[in-house]
Amino acid sequence: MHKIPKILPEDQYNAELLKNAHPTDWVNPKPSGTYNLVVIGAGTAGLVTAAGAAGLGAKVALVEQNLMGGDCLNVGCVPSKCIIRSSRAWHDVHDAEMFGVKHARGEVDFPKVMERMRKLRAKISPHDSVRRFAGLGIDVFMGHARFIDGETMDVDGVKLKFKKAVVASGARAVRPDVPGLAEAGFLTNETIFNLTELPKRFLVIGGGPIGCEMAQAFRRLGAQVTLLHKYGHILNREDPDAAAIVQKAFVDEGINLVLDCHVERVEKTPTGKLVHFGCESETEQVEVDEILAGAGRAPNVEDMGLETVGIDFDTRQGIRVNDNLRTTNPRIYAAGDVCMKYKFTHTADAAARIAIQNTLFWGRGKLSSVTVPWCTYTDPEIAHVGMYQKEARDLGMPVKTFVTEFKDVDRAIAEGEENGFVKIHANKKTGKILGATIVARHAGEMISEITTAIVGNVGLGKLACVVHPYPTQAEAIKKCADAYNRTRLTPTIKKIFSTILRWKR
Repeated sequence: MHKIPKILPEDQYNAELLKNAHPTDWVNPKPSGTYNLVVIGAGTAGLVTAAGAAGLGAKVALVEQNLMGGDCLNVGCVPSKCIIRSSRAWHDVHDAEMFGVKHARGEVDFPKVMERMRKLRAKISPHDSVRRFAGLGIDVFMGHARFIDGETMDVDGVKLKFKKAVVASGARAVRPDVPGLAEAGFLTNETIFNLTELPKRFLVIGGGPIGCEMAQAFRRLGAQVTLLHKYGHILNREDPDAAAIVQKAFVDEGINLVLDCHVERVEKTPTGKLVHFGCESETEQVEVDEILAGAGRAPNVEDMGLETVGIDFDTRQGIRVNDNLRTTNPRIYAAGDVCMKYKFTHTADAAARIAIQNTLFWGRGKLSSVTVPWCTYTDPEIAHVGMYQKEARDLGMPVKTFVTEFKDVDRAIAEGEENGFVKIHANKKTGKILGATIVARHAGEMISEITTAIVGNVGLGKLACVVHPYPTQAEAIKKCADAYNRTRLTPTIKKIFSTILRWKR
C-alpha cells in the first residue's frame, strides 16, 4: 500500500488539510468496468480534466498518491500568496508615515503568519478534496499508478481498464547538486511552508520567480536575506527594464544580492550553515540558518511505466507531447507541469480543457492556440503576456513599443506607487497587440485586459475607445493606446484634417 503523506506541523489546520486532500480513512472504490478516461495526478491539470470529463458524462477514474490539489494548493500558489500578503501588510505598516499615518512600530509574529497560512490553506482545501470529486461521480483512487499496457493501469495491485488516459503527474523542486548541501539540510517550495520559526539568516539560491518572491517576503518578515543568482540580474527571463525595477526594490529593502555567482559547497557548522560561493575567480562565504533552493522544477516521470507503453519522455523536459497534448502513445495524453514549458496553474487549467476535448471527442484543440499570461508576485509585481520586442523583431514584424510610466498616472501618484510602467508592443502598421509587460503592485490583475484584447484580436487603437474609470492605474493601458493612435496622425493625414476643418469654418 502507498504511504500516507505527513504534513508538518501536525496541528488542527494541517489535520483538516489532510482530511480533505488525503483522508487516512479513505477506501478506494471497486473499479467500474472500462473507464472512458483515467487521469494520473490530482493537481490542477488532473482535477480540471477529471471534473470536466465527468461533467460531460464520461466514466472517469482519478489517481493520486500524495495530496489532492497538487502543488498549487499545498506547496505553491496558495501558501506562498498567504505569506506574501502578510509580508506586504507589515511593509505597509513600516511605510505608513509617508501617508501621514503615525503608528507605534510593532513586530512580526512569524508563527502567527504561518498559522494564518495553514488556516487559509485548510479553508480552501475542500474545493480540491477527495470527497468533493467523488461526489462529482469520479472514482478516486489514492495510490501509486503504473501503466501495465496500453489499456491497463495498476494502482497498488488493483487494475484499471481505460480507453484513454491523461498523465498529469506534475513536477517537483530540483535538488541542486552542491557538495554538502544535502548533509547541511535545505528547504524547497515543498518544505518551506512547514516552518514555524523565522530563520534569522536566510539564503535563497536562484533569482527566478520562486526565489524572488520568498526572498522579499522573508526579508519583510524580519530575516536577513541573501539572494544568490548565477546571472547578472534577477528575473533574467523577464523584460530587463521590469527586472531592474524589482532588483532596485530588493536592494532598497536590504536584500543582499549576490549576482554572477554560484554555490560551490556547503558545510554544517555549530552555529549554522556555511555557504561557499564563487564569483568570477574569487570564493566568498556566508553563514546562514536556512537555505532555500529555488532553482527550478523537474517533471514527475519516474516509476509510472511510461516506457512500457511507448511514451517518449525525458527526466529534464518531461513527457513529449504534440500540439494536441498527445504522447507517442495515441491513446495517452499529458497535461500540466509534466509536459509543458510554462509551469503555471492557469496553463495547467487551459491544457486540461484541451485534453478533455481531444481525448473524448476527437477534437483538435491545440496548445499553441493558448495565449499565456504570467505574473511574478514580488512587490511590485511583473506581469507579461505575448511576445517581447526582440521576439517580434526576430520574426520580422514591424513592431512599435509604447510605454506609460506610473509616475504619469494620477492614481499611482496618489497611492505612492509610481515605480513601474505599462509597456505594450504592437504591430506598427495594424495596431495588433503582440505582447505587453506591466510592472505595478497589482500587475497580475491588470494584465488580463491586454490578454483579452490579444485573444479577441482587439487592436491597441481600439483600447483607446474603452472608457476606464478615473482614477485607476489601468488608465496607463489607455494612455499607451492613445499614444499609438497619435502615431497614426501622419503629416499627410493632419494636412487632410486641416483642410477639412478650413472648409467647415
